Amino acid sequence: MKQGDVIGGYRITSEPTNANGGKCIWAFAEKGGSQYFVKRFLEPKRPRDDDTRDTPSLRIRRQLAREFEERHRTIMKRLRPDARGGGNLVLATDFFHEGSTYYKVTERIDTSSLEKPQALEPRQKMVLLKTLGMSLKQLHDIDIVHGDLKPLNVLVQKRDGAAFHTAKLIDFDDSYVSGNPPDPDDIAGDSVYGAPEWRLYMQRDDSAGPEHLTCAVDVFALGLMTHLYLTGELPHHDKRYGSPADAVNAGEQLDLDTRLSDTMLGLLRAMTTRIPRSRPRMATFLKTLADPKVCALQHRRPGTATAKGSAGDATGRSAESGADGLPDSGPRTSRIKTNLKSTGRPGGSRPAERSPSPSPSPSPSPSKPVPPPATEAAPPAPTPSSEGASAPRSSRVRINLGNRDRDSGRGSS
Repeated sequence: MKQGDVIGGYRITSEPTNANGGKCIWAFAEKGGSQYFVKRFLEPKRPRDDDTRDTPSLRIRRQLAREFEERHRTIMKRLRPDARGGGNLVLATDFFHEGSTYYKVTERIDTSSLEKPQALEPRQKMVLLKTLGMSLKQLHDIDIVHGDLKPLNVLVQKRDGAAFHTAKLIDFDDSYVSGNPPDPDDIAGDSVYGAPEWRLYMQRDDSAGPEHLTCAVDVFALGLMTHLYLTGELPHHDKRYGSPADAVNAGEQLDLDTRLSDTMLGLLRAMTTRIPRSRPRMATFLKTLADPKVCALQHRRPGTATAKGSAGDATGRSAESGADGLPDSGPRTSRIKTNLKSTGRPGGSRPAERSPSPSPSPSPSPSKPVPPPATEAAPPAPTPSSEGASAPRSSRVRINLGNRDRDSGRGSS
């Protein structure tokens, strides 16, 4: 594909590039006076129709090509550009092959995007997140998983004269029917925004089969993106893990910014839980965003975050219920946190302490031993607080040593 080429009736008008294209090359094109975006897939390659050989390699290539075509055509059949409410979905208008190469075409749109959504006012953030949520709900209502939800595939824009920014969802090349993803070697996604079950599936872990890759994969990614759009950062996690999903699979809880409202903390905790079926549906996400106050940041004094930021608040059920049958991925450590070190976040405060679960603590992981309670260090000496928060205090019990110093005029200590 070169500038000036005509492919499938589309004249290529820009120099093709692989920038952010993954396994594709893309360029702008023109046809019938309209502007388009043309994507050329580097793989799979379609065997020639006139090649009648029956070799093992050709049979595999034909099977891969059939599955690739069926998946793309199924998505296009379910997601129509003229569908009601689909104004914020940038959908494919054409899918074809020339020779052994596949191409997909969408309408060309302005690719500029707002760089700092976190700088918007709460009501602006609310509208932005609701437009994104409604687009995902439209997909999930017909059992379609976007499959590669991340900021790069969401364009935050405001039309001339419009009062609010909206989110346009793009790139459905990696979408699939819920519970029927491509094979681990062929599935796409971004490890930073990938869900825990997606990571296990990619690693061919027996605990995560195709049936576990449902619309809840998108919900996990949306939870991370919502945190990013509201605060400017992803939730923090232990740096030993390469992604949020890896930390969650190891039994860790993501460090959410406590400037978020209690309602938002509860929602995001539920959206980023390890158990897919414990994550809320898009209807719950949209209902939570009915009030712009949930998108406002508040500067709390240390230790004042309430217990409302729990997974059960947003879903009405425990995030660790395991309702979908997905087994635990390895031993878990105690929920009692002994590491007081936290990663800094501008304007943020230390998350509220969580009470340990009443359930028996499983065997500690060899890689992260849990010290027994008897060996825990004593609390530090009290220090003055500049913000008026209650500092640790020594015991109020006085020991009466008698009146041995009565003659010197001193009282008892």
